[in-house]
Amino acid sequence: MNGLPSIEYRTKAGDTWDLIAFEQLGSCGYVSLLLNANRQYSDIAIFSAGTILTLPEITENTKVENLPPWRR
Repeated sequence: MNGLPSIEYRTKAGDTWDLIAFEQLGSCGYVSLLLNANRQYSDIAIFSAGTILTLPEITENTKVENLPPWRR
């Protein structure tokens, strides 16, 4: 823990991991970070409304994973 308060996101019906990562964190490449911060929900593919997820902190040094070479 870095001492900063956690940022939470309440899902909407139909949300998916990649959609949440894109809309809330700015890139689908952050899906693995989002999943790691919310392992208890890793078996859910499509969310119903009202699940509260923890959003990981994204900084300039956060590496986006699985990008094609031209986006790295």
